[in-house]
Amino acid sequence: MGVPDVLVVGAGGSGAVLAARLSADPAREVLLLEAGPVPRSLAEFPPELLDARVVPGAQPGSEFVTHHPAHLTPDRPYAAPRGRVLGGSTTVNGGYFVRARREDFDRWSVQGGPAWSYERALPLLRALENDLDLGAGPLHGDRGPVRISRTDLSHPAAEAFRAAAKERGLPEEHDKNAQDEPGFGPVPSNAVGGLRINTGLAYLAEAAARPNLTVRGGCTVRSVRFSGNRATGVEVEHAGRRSVVEAGEIVLCAGAFGSAHLLHLSGIGPGEDLARLGVPVVQDLPAVGAALGDHPQVVLEWTPREPMAAPAGSWLGGALHLTSSGGEHRGDLEILQSLVPLTALIGGTAAPGSPLAFLLSDQAPRRSGGLRTESADPAVPPHIDYGYLETEADRRRLREAVRATASLLATSAFTEISSGLLEPGPRTLDDDRALDLWIRSRLGTSQHTCGTVPMGSAGDPSAAVDGHGRVHGVRGLRVADTSILPTAPLRGPAATAVLIGELVADAMIREVR
Repeated sequence: MGVPDVLVVGAGGSGAVLAARLSADPAREVLLLEAGPVPRSLAEFPPELLDARVVPGAQPGSEFVTHHPAHLTPDRPYAAPRGRVLGGSTTVNGGYFVRARREDFDRWSVQGGPAWSYERALPLLRALENDLDLGAGPLHGDRGPVRISRTDLSHPAAEAFRAAAKERGLPEEHDKNAQDEPGFGPVPSNAVGGLRINTGLAYLAEAAARPNLTVRGGCTVRSVRFSGNRATGVEVEHAGRRSVVEAGEIVLCAGAFGSAHLLHLSGIGPGEDLARLGVPVVQDLPAVGAALGDHPQVVLEWTPREPMAAPAGSWLGGALHLTSSGGEHRGDLEILQSLVPLTALIGGTAAPGSPLAFLLSDQAPRRSGGLRTESADPAVPPHIDYGYLETEADRRRLREAVRATASLLATSAFTEISSGLLEPGPRTLDDDRALDLWIRSRLGTSQHTCGTVPMGSAGDPSAAVDGHGRVHGVRGLRVADTSILPTAPLRGPAATAVLIGELVADAMIREVR
């Protein structure tokens, strides 16, 4: 391959999609660089990366995961895992594949333009999926690369969850990829028949054979090179050697941490801060890394009265979406069911009768914290601050999620199979201050980071790219991953990451015409 027309950095949830779609044009040379290994087929993927009953990203010491040092709160350090393998985090996540809500698209289209409206996004959402449950129709497709099936609710714990929600008078939500009233329902998943099919497999298994698409693993991109204000290539480290790879256009798909950090290292970001680090400033864009959006999470465990069989397919059971008090965002609280004990979920073992868990998340749109680059050396990690629990509204929503889950566990439907919640106890549940302290000591995150390179209009100090990912003030450089979403969606962003790859690829294809 000579100089590629497009160089894509990162083969994850958006990058694999973008490279596959662009390379469908045989006249366009595409180079895809991935920092981790690039298995070429299903058979080459390690089995633990395909097993839908575990979450590889939660496994300690996995060679396919990079851990980013971060702080959830000033006194709560954390290591945020991200996939470092073909398929990126879609290879190591939980297989949750739920679309954003119409409200999200309404909000994003204000910053990103009409391409981000729900009506414009829906054809792309249909085109990316093969819905094995519902087939083709006004809302769903049956010919896309991503196979979707909904979790089985026949497991006794899932049946009890459904019955408890009904006992509390909560609605059923049969299709969480529609836009119905939030409630209880199965989880749409890209795990089918017990296998988690990542975007590398879904999009690149066939596309990788195209002569105009080159996929290279083990390539860590250190920075973007410029001539004036035009991006001309990237500096790559491979097998301990550094080189510069030129390209006609560069698209960063390195994730909400990786893309923002790469922009900083390349001289794009808050100019004064970068200059202090000795990074030559190409474009002063203070929005890069200024804040982020994610979903704080806590885990509640309960004890089954009798040992339960392991699920045959996914670890996921049902999901319940509730609206917090005030009702500003419908369905902003998520109660996600695990049918596997936490110790088994992360790849270990669990004794018979071990507690099962609910993962509770506050998914209201919010921006806080941020990503600050601390050195011009790419090997020095950035400082990542989630800024969780800073407001009373943040704390209130998580209290409501915990209390709602405790209420479900107290229903007659659930007490038939459960001997109760492990913690917190009644005194803690009834005391706001005590419950806040309990939540703070057990706080985690849903791994849904967005918003570090937010889209918006040129000249807007809160924006860094336009609605098609083009970086403001420079030429030949785009960002296409969840970093461009100004706020995180009201649901986990895996499906939206794939949509971003589709949307930006569609824009690039149309621009050539």
